[in-house]
Amino acid sequence: MSVVKDGAHGTGTEPVDVNDPRLSRFDIVREGARRDDIEIVTYESQFQGPNSKAEKRVVRNIALLFLLCGAGALAFLGFYIFWPWEFELGHAPSDYYTPILGISLGVSLLALGFAILAWAKKLLPHEVSIQDRHNQPSSDEDRLITGQTIAYLGEEMGVQRRPLLKGAIGLGLAPLGLVAVAPLVGGLIENPHKDEQPNLFHTGFDPVPNGGKLVRLTRADHTPIRPEDVSVGGQLTVFPGIPHGSTNVYADSPTLLIHLRAEDAAQARAANYAQSETINRGSMWGNFIAYSKICTHAGCPASLYEQQTNRLLCPCHQSQFLITDNARPIFGPASRRLPQLPIELDDEGFFVAASDYKETVGPDFWERP
Repeated sequence: MSVVKDGAHGTGTEPVDVNDPRLSRFDIVREGARRDDIEIVTYESQFQGPNSKAEKRVVRNIALLFLLCGAGALAFLGFYIFWPWEFELGHAPSDYYTPILGISLGVSLLALGFAILAWAKKLLPHEVSIQDRHNQPSSDEDRLITGQTIAYLGEEMGVQRRPLLKGAIGLGLAPLGLVAVAPLVGGLIENPHKDEQPNLFHTGFDPVPNGGKLVRLTRADHTPIRPEDVSVGGQLTVFPGIPHGSTNVYADSPTLLIHLRAEDAAQARAANYAQSETINRGSMWGNFIAYSKICTHAGCPASLYEQQTNRLLCPCHQSQFLITDNARPIFGPASRRLPQLPIELDDEGFFVAASDYKETVGPDFWERP
């Protein structure tokens, strides 16, 4: 319970000289309580004297929880570094990569949470106090008292006089700190573009594995697509017309084929040929444009097309891309535009990819513009 009073802290009390060297730290803390009109109702240890059997038992349990926290964090690091993570078809160890990371990190954080709760509930002294609040700022002496109070609380936590807890905290929290930076550092260890033909630069629309033949744009049932199949202002999800093209074997290949209105197509074509733009020149066919369906933020399907605003929305984190300006991100966390697929018609009048994507598809974090 608190009551608001006018005046500075401690108004109406007889102050004690807090600079008196004869005062203990707790005396200064108690004086600070008086000046703040605090009545300490209860302040007592939970144990019968220091280093009692009950206290040692609680300390051992809390130390065990901190060590369990560290063990879980070390397990996370071990799995993160050594467990097979690259995707493989069928039942493979990589299927368990994400679950074991979640379980090991969950055990670590759960143990840390229980350790903190047990410390507060079982180890710290019980205190009940009532304080009145004041409107005026604190004086220099009040700030000194506050500093001493914080130091006293540190003493009361008992870390200095409980070496087992000190060591357990160090051993438990150090690996957890490594866990926090491991994904950031781990993503920079291996260059995903190191191969002669980096995987991130090749999708199912690459004509090389197709015998050099341009790959058709097809529906999920492998039927090819003609321009008249997509109405003006409409869009269609297409896949590479190769074996398994619409399956997870080519999970990087889903593409949105959009039939723009004439005025919007003119705007998009002008953006493709802007002075600062080179990579997307000549990528459209007529009023049709095709963009990767995979969001460059976290790989979600950016497939919510707003026909009136020519925006493509990602439902996961609300990134928005402007179709008429090279799919430039205009809202949300995505920082890189959607790659554009060059398209044309083959001799039979079906859409084909004139080449593979010229930019990496999806969230490629190794190098960001």
